[in-house]
Amino acid sequence: MSQSRRTRRRAWAVLTLPAALCVLAACSAGPASEGGADAAAPARDASPSPSGPPGTLFDDFHYSGADDPALGAHGWEIRTGGGGPGIKDTWGATGAGFVSDTTAQGGTVLRLRSSTDGTEPGTEQVEVQTTGTNFFTGTYAARIHLSDEPTSGRDGDHVVQTFFPISPADSSENYSELDFEYLPNGGWGSVGPQLDNVSWYRADPPDRVSHSLKRPLGGWHTMVITAMGGKVVYALDGKVLFTSSGTYVPREKMDIHFSNWFIDLPFAGGERTWDMKVDWVYYKADEAVSAADVQKAVDGFHSAGTDYVNTVPQS
Repeated sequence: MSQSRRTRRRAWAVLTLPAALCVLAACSAGPASEGGADAAAPARDASPSPSGPPGTLFDDFHYSGADDPALGAHGWEIRTGGGGPGIKDTWGATGAGFVSDTTAQGGTVLRLRSSTDGTEPGTEQVEVQTTGTNFFTGTYAARIHLSDEPTSGRDGDHVVQTFFPISPADSSENYSELDFEYLPNGGWGSVGPQLDNVSWYRADPPDRVSHSLKRPLGGWHTMVITAMGGKVVYALDGKVLFTSSGTYVPREKMDIHFSNWFIDLPFAGGERTWDMKVDWVYYKADEAVSAADVQKAVDGFHSAGTDYVNTVPQS
């Protein structure tokens, strides 16, 4: 279960073009992604809000790279600031890339690659988030590839691969956070592998309820969070894992985050990298959508050649 880890200092930056070009070059230098070449999709229109069903966000991360104008126009940014969780002040942009992957439904993925040599100076964590703080009740879903082993280097790191909506400030009186967190090697005293679902009421002091699924989950999975009718339901591949209610439900609008980070540094010596991949993300405001219907909606977007839509009302 997640421990007290909310030392996050929300310092973010939308990459400038020169910095983004460096990021793109760094991402392109890595090994090929599973099932496809390490190449990005062509750049596309940066229109911020294509037409589509009302109250809907869909993105299959079909971007040419971190310098694609559509990335920022579509409300995404890559974390480059300080704070926690994990190894504080080690957030960087080189691990965020958009690469071809034949195992992805849309053909491209957002790849979050974190790396460490077991020292703080040799560690880089990666996180990508929305910027609009527009998401509240409704259905959150994403197709995510989890890793049970490092992409390169020795196994054994306490890595956390996450998908979660969260309040923009830890100190908010109406703090809200809903977590999918996968720990292939455990952490905080647990052995792992385990998938934690955590609903938060307060970040500091920590006040939350949680559930752990204890089994390996390497590979692609569809994660769905439904926050409606005074309860939050977490489902994995269509199977309900955990339900929270009472005070452990969203109380304010949130951003959507994807993050790949290290709890601690259990051993030094030899660089290792861990990959988490996101095929697509979907949100439907104020509606409970089943996993099957989420997939139908995603299939419809792909059939229509729609890579992105955002009709969620702005804050």
